[in-house]
Amino acid sequence: MIIDTLIQKIREKDNPTVVGLDTSFDYLPDEMRAGVSDAKGAAEAIFVFNKKLVDAVADVVPAVKVQIAYYEMYGVDGMRAFADTLSYAKGKGLAVITDAKRNDIGATAECYAKAYLGETQTGSGAVRAFDSDFLTVNGYLGSDGIRPFLGKAPNGEKGIFVLVKTSNKSSGELQDLKLENGKTVYEYMGALVEEWGRELVGESGYSCVGAVVGATHPAQAEILRREMPHTFFLIPGYGAQGGTAQDLKVCFKADGTGGIVNSSRGILCAYRQEKYKGMPFDEAARQACLDMKADLNAAIKQ
Repeated sequence: MIIDTLIQKIREKDNPTVVGLDTSFDYLPDEMRAGVSDAKGAAEAIFVFNKKLVDAVADVVPAVKVQIAYYEMYGVDGMRAFADTLSYAKGKGLAVITDAKRNDIGATAECYAKAYLGETQTGSGAVRAFDSDFLTVNGYLGSDGIRPFLGKAPNGEKGIFVLVKTSNKSSGELQDLKLENGKTVYEYMGALVEEWGRELVGESGYSCVGAVVGATHPAQAEILRREMPHTFFLIPGYGAQGGTAQDLKVCFKADGTGGIVNSSRGILCAYRQEKYKGMPFDEAARQACLDMKADLNAAIKQ
């Protein structure tokens, strides 16, 4: 199953880090932005940046998470860079998570599922539009917004991460509300995720239906880790959003398993940080990944 593959990659590299390729043109070094005046040029420069960064970190991290919004804003050319980035990362042996937070029902959800996890029939052939190992999904429309995605992974060859407790400050406006039974909305969503993934648990003990649980809310994450024993966590919020390794260690079990931690700007823009000053952007990104690995492991393995 794809979740077992991801966990094996994490073990091989002893690194629960996923690099977020939320690559804005503004993040690129000055020399890569010089002379660019249109969306096509920006998208091409972004893809060159992504390739060099992937080359630099592929042997030390197990996965990348490609946030689609950073490519959509450059139009058709941006989406080409998005697709090329997915393919390039997969070609380097990395697990690929598309962060698109798709959210719909019925036929529309089925189309989204085909685009990222399945294939679309074209007469006598078929095309895989944006082939990903995992896709982030917003489950707050209920089970009929989830089933189409599960249908693309009947044997666990693909996976999803469902939003449960998100890292943004205002998430509690909805997710922390108490229900009549005393449980919070995020706990109820967590229970649904556990149920949705019940038939897709791999040899690792985790399901191909994972959860997005933010590092910025450790008290809630600790509750979810206890209540979701078979659910693997995708953990945003580390670094630029304020989450620390000590905050997020509650997302992991005593054996050190249970999640993968995202960092985007902290790695993409590492070359702008004082501690990496003077290093080329790709070398700075690699060192930032190694420093993050050490920071996470020091906390998780305590």
